[in-house]
Amino acid sequence: MGYHTDHFPILGIQEFSENQLKGCNLLFNELYGARSIDDPHKHDFFIINLFEKGVGSHTIDFVEYQVKDFQIHLVFPDQVHQWVIEKETIGYQLMISRDWFESFLPSLRFSASYYQNHPVINLSQDIFTTFRYEFQAIQKELNGEKVFWELIQKRSELIGLLVSKSVEGAFKDFEVYNSNPIISKFLHLIDEHFKTERSVSFYADKLNISANYLNIVCKKNLNASASSLIQDRILLEAKRLLKVSEMSVKDIVYDLGFYDHASFSKFFKAQTGMTPSQFKE
Repeated sequence: MGYHTDHFPILGIQEFSENQLKGCNLLFNELYGARSIDDPHKHDFFIINLFEKGVGSHTIDFVEYQVKDFQIHLVFPDQVHQWVIEKETIGYQLMISRDWFESFLPSLRFSASYYQNHPVINLSQDIFTTFRYEFQAIQKELNGEKVFWELIQKRSELIGLLVSKSVEGAFKDFEVYNSNPIISKFLHLIDEHFKTERSVSFYADKLNISANYLNIVCKKNLNASASSLIQDRILLEAKRLLKVSEMSVKDIVYDLGFYDHASFSKFFKAQTGMTPSQFKE
C-alpha cells in the first residue's frame, strides 16, 4: 500500500490494475457475490458503484448506508470507506483516477460536498438500465484490441451528467446548494483551509462578505452556524486520521492545528462523546 503524506493507507489506482498500466485512468470491475472491506481505508481515485441487486452495508466517512437494488454509491478521493456485501449482490464499478476525476467533476454539476452528503442515490429501474448500458459500453471498449480512451472519458462524463440528473429530484436540500453560490464556495474554502483557519471572519473575508452575513446564510440554508460547519470538517478529518492512519494521537493534534492534546480531546469528546483513543480502538 502506498502511503501518502497524510499517513493514510491510500490505495492508488495502479494497485487495482491487473496489467499495472501506468497510464491507466479508468478501471471497470464487476461486483458479484460476497465481499468485505473490514478495515476502513481511502483511495486517491473516484469510485462509482452501480448496484443492480444489492444486499449489505456500505460505510462512507463513518455513515452507514444500506446497499439495495438499483442504487449508485459514490466514493470521492480521500473519503474513508468500508463495506460488507452479501452474496446475492450484483453490481458494476468504475474507478476513475485523480487526473481524470478533475476533468470529470464539472459533469457532476453541483459541488462535491453536496454529493459527499448524499453519496447513495436510489434509481428508478429505467434510469438504472440507462446507467448499466453506459457502464457496459465502457467495459466493452476497455476489452477491445486498442482502447479508445477519449471515448471512454466522454462516456464517464455522460455518467456524471446522469448522476446529476438523478440527484436533482432526489434530495430536499438540492436547491440550497444550487441556489446559493456562497454555500458551495464556503464549503470549498473550508476544505482548503480548515487545518489552519478556524475563524468565520477568515472565510467571510475570502468571500467578500461579513462574518455575520455568512452566518445568516448558513443558518437559513443549512440550519447550521458557519463555525459548526468548520468544526464538522475538522471532526471528520480527526475521525479519518484516528481510524485509518498510522499517526499517533499526538501527531494528529499537531496536524489539525490544536494547541495541545487536552484541547483536542475536549473538542473531540464534546462532538462525539468519546475520547480520541476510545474512537481509535
